[in-house]
Amino acid sequence: MSLFASSAMRPGPSKASTSNDMTSRAIPAGSVPPIAAKTADPFAQAALNISVALGRQLARLATSSFLVAGDIASYLIAYFVLLSVLPMGSEGTMVERTFTIAAFAAMILYASAGLYPGYRLYDHEHLRRRTIAAVKVAVLTAFGAIVLPEGERLLLAVIGFLALGLIVQPLAHWLARGLCRRLGIWGERAVVIGARNLTPALVAHFEDHWQYGIRPEPFSPDTLEALPDGGPSIAVIAGDTGSLGPDLAAMRRKFVEVILLSDTPSLKVSGLRPADVGGEIGIRLTTGGSWVNSDLVRRILDLAIAIPATIVVAPFIAFAAAAVYAIDPGPVFFRHTREGRSGKPVHVLKLRTMYQDAEQRLEALFRDNPSMRAEWLSHFKLKDDPRILPVIGHMLRSSSIDELPQLANIIAGEMAFVGPRPFPEYHLSAMDGEFRAKRRSVTPGLTGLWQISERSNADIELQQQLDEFYIDNRSLWFDLHILLSTIPAVLKGKGAC
Repeated sequence: MSLFASSAMRPGPSKASTSNDMTSRAIPAGSVPPIAAKTADPFAQAALNISVALGRQLARLATSSFLVAGDIASYLIAYFVLLSVLPMGSEGTMVERTFTIAAFAAMILYASAGLYPGYRLYDHEHLRRRTIAAVKVAVLTAFGAIVLPEGERLLLAVIGFLALGLIVQPLAHWLARGLCRRLGIWGERAVVIGARNLTPALVAHFEDHWQYGIRPEPFSPDTLEALPDGGPSIAVIAGDTGSLGPDLAAMRRKFVEVILLSDTPSLKVSGLRPADVGGEIGIRLTTGGSWVNSDLVRRILDLAIAIPATIVVAPFIAFAAAAVYAIDPGPVFFRHTREGRSGKPVHVLKLRTMYQDAEQRLEALFRDNPSMRAEWLSHFKLKDDPRILPVIGHMLRSSSIDELPQLANIIAGEMAFVGPRPFPEYHLSAMDGEFRAKRRSVTPGLTGLWQISERSNADIELQQQLDEFYIDNRSLWFDLHILLSTIPAVLKGKGAC
């Protein structure tokens, strides 16, 4: 008898399931319609998206390089100004090395504060973030000076060096930004969406204040669908656009950044003050794009974990399979077809935790107990499920050991460690078409946000909400958090059945 049960055997849906961001779904009357699905060749579309993203990142990298060069020049000027008062000999060498380390540390903090290239920030915010970075370096230097002989002289020299650097940097940045503008690499194209009497003034505002990195283009909201790919990567939404207010979910799918503009010095736009949003020109909604190919990094990490993990857990899987066969002789594994990325079928591999006649048992239960049918339709799970094998079935499901064979799916590239759980068709049919399309945009996972939060206690609405939150906010750090949080969730066995 084959070790694999027929995929026609319908098990209960997987216990873990993932998540997504709750961007508004309702589209007000007269608003921008959701962006139409692309009908072009998907490979050509992917190539275009990669080309646009690469061009944007290369321009940002080049601009940032000029700004870094400006900072280096500023610190060199500060050094030469202080050279006349610096000690010579071995002590002077120590000071020079300390200056180098301090300048390097400051520029790392500048980068972490978003100052390279520093688009969409007011000038006073640049000054604030740079000053905070310099103070942090000075504080660290103060701690180092405590343990060094004549450390107080070293501390004063570093403070003077950082202060002179701060004084010179605005001029260096003005020159660097001007050079980038002449080269045509400063700023990014942005469509400006606002009330008809406000849009021209905003376009003029950003043209005059080019240092914000916004290259504005007037835009009529009713043509959102007609915007070509490879166009502006940013949308700036200003004021009350009335019935033409864009659907944010559609905007975020179309643009890398969506900015809800705050008031400007010359225009009262929305009543939102820049001070309320950290000195930026508005609230930024981003797609979480990254310079690195995060999908490639995820794939490498999945293989790095899955291959050794398979070797480690193989004895546990073998023991569990023997226990299943002893209680209910027959196939101990089964493959069940689920929907994967881009709609491709995924043959999910699991240890069998139910009787072989699970379908017949479920149908008989529904005939005799309508309340159990209602529970099934709400969660697609039953708290007291007569299909589950005694003892071993509950143990495997509560510990999630029955899911371990899916390491093979991960190695094969059909699944990832973290992602929305692959659901059977009968489960997905209870979800709306737009959400199912969103689920197909990512690789299904062995664990997810639902796994670490609600486990099998979530109903259909909450499952969809969690999956939406995850997909809209997914990142490598979010995946790492979910992966690490899965271990205590499984040990507690909360909500599993």
